[in-house]
Amino acid sequence: MAMEKAASFLSSLLGRGGGSPEPVATVQSITVYPIKSCRGISMPQAAITSTGFRWDRHWMVVNAKGRAVTQRAEPTLALIQVELPPEAFAEDWQPTPDDHMVIRAPGMEPLKIPLASECSTIYDVSVWEWSGSAYDEGPEAAEWFSTFFGNPTRLVRFKEESETRLTDPDYARGYKTMFSDGFPFLITSQGSLDALNEILKEPIPINRFRPNILVEGCHPYAEDLWKTIKINKLTFRGVKLCGRCKVPTINQETGIPSPTEPTETLQTYRSGEVLLPSHKKKRQVYFGQNLACKESLSANGKGRIIKVGDPVYVLQSFSSTDEAPA
Repeated sequence: MAMEKAASFLSSLLGRGGGSPEPVATVQSITVYPIKSCRGISMPQAAITSTGFRWDRHWMVVNAKGRAVTQRAEPTLALIQVELPPEAFAEDWQPTPDDHMVIRAPGMEPLKIPLASECSTIYDVSVWEWSGSAYDEGPEAAEWFSTFFGNPTRLVRFKEESETRLTDPDYARGYKTMFSDGFPFLITSQGSLDALNEILKEPIPINRFRPNILVEGCHPYAEDLWKTIKINKLTFRGVKLCGRCKVPTINQETGIPSPTEPTETLQTYRSGEVLLPSHKKKRQVYFGQNLACKESLSANGKGRIIKVGDPVYVLQSFSSTDEAPA
């Protein structure tokens, strides 16, 4: 039965190409993740910069060797909550010495990180293939995170003034990001989650997949085929299907991983073997689409904001999932 449903979801997508004068979906929620792998902040709107949403993956936790620490190695990162001043998400807002990011975690006193203070620089910070320098948020933050994890760790901030992290040119040439895994945005749909939950024995929330943009009103997995979409006059390119790691198996409320789900179920109908027969990664599972915003390539301009409730228009579609980059 599960395979029949999966086949119907896929077949409903194939052959749906071309642009649409009518919206195909609506933005249901927007989430920004200030610290890589920690909890996100749900916002009614978010400003778009040259690297993605403002404040998204602006900070990350690193180990004693300067390497990024993520939920893959430390699932309890899911328990760390981040608060920014609500006005911080306005397009032109600039922090003052009185503005802070507040970090909370079970059993820990709140940690305040100034948003407008001079920091020392540390070198040989790395995330995936990128390495460079970053701002060190100081000994108090290092002690807080080291105590929480029981291992030497530090909190670092991306050094926009001197560092550039380019996206993979094979998929999105010329675009930039900060400490995200690879691309500026991730979009998923409520329809895709609902379709998965119909098959799973125990339904899961969307936070397992950590999207930036969640849309509603479209067919399950329709986002797979979105080559070019428009949201609030901004043009987004679908640059790569999102191959999933172990993070979706981690309960984001408890920080406890499941041994198999939802990966085991996704393997039956969302693997490379099913979706992308001409690709090599047969066991990789896919959920969501990575995006880049065309307007982020140009100099800063006004009005680069998307909001909850914005309609989503498809300008171009891939003809099949096998055509979509992965």
